[in-house]
Amino acid sequence: MKRILTGAALMLAAVSAWALQPFVHADAKVAGGGVKAAMAAAEQKLTGAGFTVVGKHQPQGIPSHGVIVVTDNGLTDALKAVGGTAVVGVPIRVGVKSDGTVSYVNPEYWGRAYLRKNYGKAEGAYKAVAGKLQTAFGAGKPFGGEVDTDDLSSYRYMFGMERFDDRATIKDWGNFDAAVKAVHDNLGKGVAGLSKVYEIVYADKKLAVFGVAMNDPKAGEGYWMGKINGAEHIAALPWEVFVVDGKVMALHGRFRTALAFPSLTMGQFMAIGDHPDSTLKMMEDVAGVK
Repeated sequence: MKRILTGAALMLAAVSAWALQPFVHADAKVAGGGVKAAMAAAEQKLTGAGFTVVGKHQPQGIPSHGVIVVTDNGLTDALKAVGGTAVVGVPIRVGVKSDGTVSYVNPEYWGRAYLRKNYGKAEGAYKAVAGKLQTAFGAGKPFGGEVDTDDLSSYRYMFGMERFDDRATIKDWGNFDAAVKAVHDNLGKGVAGLSKVYEIVYADKKLAVFGVAMNDPKAGEGYWMGKINGAEHIAALPWEVFVVDGKVMALHGRFRTALAFPSLTMGQFMAIGDHPDSTLKMMEDVAGVK
């Protein structure tokens, strides 16, 4: 009997867990003719599906690709209700290639990783976003590397690497307005070769999230994405800096990059071994760390 119960428990565990991938290849292309034309065509489909465009990004060093960042009212409301670090999940990223190929983030994958134990509070909103993306571009095919759903709430690439919360706070200004102003001003100045892709501020909740373009030719997106041939994962960009109360925060590179590239080999990670620390330094510059 004990063996039967143990076997049943293992079978139940196997059934309860399933794998997700970080991105989805759209079923059909939009009109091509260059990345700007393709982005315009994709933007039209996104607004038609009910999304609001908050930013557009053409990463330095990746001239054939662009990213459109949108928000969805239902998801935004759900994440504001969760509060805190959930704000990092408000932006929804859609990648576009010059030939009209479209990819987009898998909402459930990123939602489970970002909200962790609170995912259930926004599950309906994430499913609705997935439905809208399918309306715009078709159901598509997931890609990017599989991670079990049970692992996403505490995801890390391997032992010793950072999880969601590890080293996330960059600077505590002690005041929400001061923190937002520091990020806004530093991005406006272009510190460390950085620039703003989008800015979303919810002053009533003391929450904000900024999209950060990393333009440095020796350490920015084009550099490290090129090292791992990562343009297909373009919807991983841009990086986020977010503000919770008076704290400026960013997900550590060994978490954020690994989450977007879970199928990378250790050799590929070693090829961009300087990326997590150089990116952290850039985020510190944004936050106003002296």
